[in-house]
Amino acid sequence: MDNQNNVTEFVLLGLTKNPELRQIFSAVFLIMYMATVLGSLLIVVTMTASRSLMSPTYFFLTSLSLMDAIFSSVIAPKMIVDSLSESTTISLEGCMTQLFAEHFFGGVGIVLLIVMAYDRYVAICKPLHYMTIMNPRVCCLLLGGARVGWSVHATIQLLFRYQIPFCGPNVTDHFMCDLFSLLTLACMDTHVLGLLVILNSGVMCVTIFLILIVSYVVILCSLKSCTSEGWSKALSTYGSHLMVVVLFFVPCVFLYMRPVATYLTRQRLCPLPLLPPC
Repeated sequence: MDNQNNVTEFVLLGLTKNPELRQIFSAVFLIMYMATVLGSLLIVVTMTASRSLMSPTYFFLTSLSLMDAIFSSVIAPKMIVDSLSESTTISLEGCMTQLFAEHFFGGVGIVLLIVMAYDRYVAICKPLHYMTIMNPRVCCLLLGGARVGWSVHATIQLLFRYQIPFCGPNVTDHFMCDLFSLLTLACMDTHVLGLLVILNSGVMCVTIFLILIVSYVVILCSLKSCTSEGWSKALSTYGSHLMVVVLFFVPCVFLYMRPVATYLTRQRLCPLPLLPPC
């Protein structure tokens, strides 16, 4: 179907058409983006330079921070520039690159959240076996598995795209390239393809979200016999984790578990690239 395409670029309408609001959003997102990237890179540099921070927990935190910085850089810079520019187009190739990158780096960050939850479970529930279970080889295998798994997922997103012919409108009411926004521009019946996207992304988001919630519940239940100080430390750690998980996954679930038809009227309700999964 790809030979039916006569669209070489897409027009992203962004968050709003109001010029004043566009400037305000651009300034706000620039500050948030700089804070996100600089904060993530500071964590990476600190963890890498300090010999005392060589445990599996900090290894995964370093990897997650790096994924966050890259994930934010996939979408946010263009969104900020588009908010100040009259031309808000993106080439077909650029759109495909952004689509692959956002799913790959965002997905690896999501899996790292699960790995970190498991790491904390082992540290709290099996402290005497922690270094044996979470040895360097296992840590590298978990990180490598996350990258391979989500590269496959991102490739599937591209394969879905190549089943979509674009032969008419190229204006999408969005600030980034996403498969659902592209489905609304297709000159074909996208019902079946939309269901496949839901299975590939929506069901996966729900499953991972439930796994994370269950893991936190199991860890907290294992702390029944702990002192109030232990409970306070665990809640302070997992409270922030849980907040970020909810803020990231609830929009993801809402975005990818909806029929394509509803996307036509509510396209802007999606997770912002400046809310990284970390």
